[in-house]
Amino acid sequence: MTTSPAEADHPDPETPSRPGDAYVQSFARGLSVIRSFDATRPAQTLSEVAAASGLTRAGARRILLTLQALGYVDADGRHFTLTAKILDLGFAYLTSMPFWNLAEPVMEELVGQVHESCSAAVLNGTEIVYVLRVPTHKIITINLSIGSRLPAFCTSLGRVLLASLDEDKLDAVLDASPLEARTPRTLTDKTALKAALAVVRKQGWSIVDQELEEGLISMSAPIRDRQGRVIAALNISGNAQRKNAKQMVKAFLDPLLEAAQRVSEMVARRG
Repeated sequence: MTTSPAEADHPDPETPSRPGDAYVQSFARGLSVIRSFDATRPAQTLSEVAAASGLTRAGARRILLTLQALGYVDADGRHFTLTAKILDLGFAYLTSMPFWNLAEPVMEELVGQVHESCSAAVLNGTEIVYVLRVPTHKIITINLSIGSRLPAFCTSLGRVLLASLDEDKLDAVLDASPLEARTPRTLTDKTALKAALAVVRKQGWSIVDQELEEGLISMSAPIRDRQGRVIAALNISGNAQRKNAKQMVKAFLDPLLEAAQRVSEMVARRG
C-alpha cells in the first residue's frame, strides 16, 4: 500500500504497521479522500484531491464518484466539495457515546457555577477531539467547536487522556507527536512530559498554564466508564489575567472534579 507523505511524517499510533488480511484498502482510501477536505481546502479539483490523499488520479476519481453517488460529495464544474450529509458520520459517533446526553446538562450547570468555558474531548492518535463544548466569554483565539482538534501533549484535556495510557502506548503517542512549542511555556521534552503526566496520573487531574496559548489556563478531569477506564476528559478554561493557576485550582478544582464524577457515575449506570 502506498503511504502518503503526511502519513509518513506523522504516523498514527492507532494504525497497525502491518494491517494484514482484515485491512480493506479501498475503504481506507475512501477515508483519506474525505480527510483531504478541510478549512484550507473546502473545494478541490481531482488533481488536488489525489495529491492531498496520496492517491493516483484514477483512484481518487473512482472514490469521488462513489462518494458523489452516495450523496457525501458534490461537484461544481472541476471542483469537488463535501456535502452536509458527511455530518451524519460524525453525528453517529457522538450519539453512540454514552456520555453525550449525560454530560451536556452537567457541563451547563458547571459553567453557570464557575462562569468559565467547559469542554469535553476524547483522544484520537496524537490529538484531542472536542465532542462537547459550553462556552462563555471567548478566551482563546483558536476557533473551537465540536470536531475541533488540538495537540494532546500541551492541553489539559490531552494530558488527562495521555496519563490514562499504558507505558508502551504512551511512548508510541509521544513519539508520533510533533512536540512543537506553542508558547515559551510549552513542555516539548519527552522526559519532562512523562514526568508531568505521572503527576496527573497520581493526582487525578491536570492543569496547563499557558502552554497552548498565552493567557489561557485550563484544568481537566477524567470521565470514566463503569470499568474505571478513562473514556473522555472534562475541562474548565480560564483567562490568566483574571485568575492565575493557583487561584484557578482553589476556585474551580472541586466543582470540576464533582462534575466529572457525576458524569462518570451516570455513564456507569447507563453502561
